[in-house]
Formats: sequence, structure tokens, C-alpha cells
Amino acid sequence: MSDGPHILIVDDDSRIRQMLSRYLSDEGFRVSAADGGMAMRECLTQTPPHLVLLDLVLPGEDGLQLAREIRSHPNSGMIGIIMLTGRSDMVDMVVGLEVGADDYIAKPFHLREVLARIKSVLRRLRPATPAESPSDDRTVDSEVIEFDGWRLDLGRRELRARDGSEVLLTTGEFDLLVTFVKHPVRVLSRDQLMDLTRGRQWEAIDRSIDAQVARLRRKIEADPRNPALVKSVRGVGYVFTGRIR
Repeated sequence: MSDGPHILIVDDDSRIRQMLSRYLSDEGFRVSAADGGMAMRECLTQTPPHLVLLDLVLPGEDGLQLAREIRSHPNSGMIGIIMLTGRSDMVDMVVGLEVGADDYIAKPFHLREVLARIKSVLRRLRPATPAESPSDDRTVDSEVIEFDGWRLDLGRRELRARDGSEVLLTTGEFDLLVTFVKHPVRVLSRDQLMDLTRGRQWEAIDRSIDAQVARLRRKIEADPRNPALVKSVRGVGYVFTGRIR
């Protein structure tokens, strides 16, 4: 059995499950498959996956319900979710990103696109770790930035709340937050955010900035549905309004 990342495929179409399972196994992933919510829960209990490929339209419980359920569990932020949608499901796709999906893929899809998106999401979900640099190199990475009671240490790559507790961020979430605090009160488009975080090697086909912002909001906002730090600018992008110290 491969020791690569564990991918769970949830789709009621047996042909899609078999096709994805075979392809991803050949690419070095560990793969499990489920035809619906009940089988998905069994897989989650036995061997938690690194990422779930989740069909939006399922009999009984749909993909949106199951995505909410996954995100309701502790530490679920370390599990990636990619929604598989039909081209007529675009409105539901947006809702899927809002409830915690990291990306979406429209059917019919190319297997190489699925692979690229899986790798992109997994890369952003890596835990943020201290950057390696010489001890006498006092670069910008040694900065500590404080905003609204939060303490962001760029050298240690860690975020601490007002009470001193550490808030665990993924690599993608940390890099996105650094971009925001370094450009306060400036409206940033989605393309600009991708460019400014290019060090994380965003894929050219990546469409999940909105999902990444949603994940970050759930960790730093008192009310993620009514954000006070990272605000949306309709038709443009986002603006960070925290008070930098």
C-alpha cells in the first residue's frame, strides 16, 4: 500500500469512483472510496483522509450537507475538500466554498486537472513551519506584527491570540494573512492576492482564493459571517482593516 497522502472519493457513480481510484493510486496516493454519507463516515472514523473529493449531488444527503459535517469536527481544517460539480450546479458550488470546500471541479473533468488541484490544495494545507534562515540574518522574516490583539510572528510562522494561545494555521492561511497585514487598508483583487502569495506556487488554474479567505476568517474573526478584519469588496476582492501596531 502506498504511503502517500490519503484521498477519500465520495461519489455515487461507481465508474467515477473506479476511474479516480485507479488513476490516483497509480500516482502514489492512498485511496478510499465511498458511495454516500454513511460509507464516508466509516472511512473518516477508520482512517482520516488528507483530502476528500466530494460529489455535490448525492442521493439522500447531498455534498453540501456532508461538507458542513466534515467541517464541524475538530481539526477538520487540516482536511482538504474538493467539490465535484455538474456545470449546472454553479450556484451550489459557491455555497460549497462558503461552507468550507477548498476548490471545485466541474464535470466532465480531465484526470490531470484533478491531480493538479489535489496537489495544489494539499500544498496549501501543510502546517505553517518556521522558515529556515541563518541565525544572524535579521531580515523581514524576524518581524512580529500585532493587530487588534493578535500577534503574528513571521520568523516563527505562528499566530497567537490575545490570551497568548497559538492558533494553528496552514501554510496557505499563514501566507495569506501575512499578505493582508503587509498591505493594510488596501483593496486587493484575487489576482493580486495570488501574485503576492506566489511563493506558495499557486497553480495557474487555481480558483480557490475565496475558499482560502473563508478558512482564514473562521480562525481570526469573532463572527466569520460578519468579518471585521478581512472584508469583502464587491466585484473587486478583499481589504484588511485591522489596526497594525
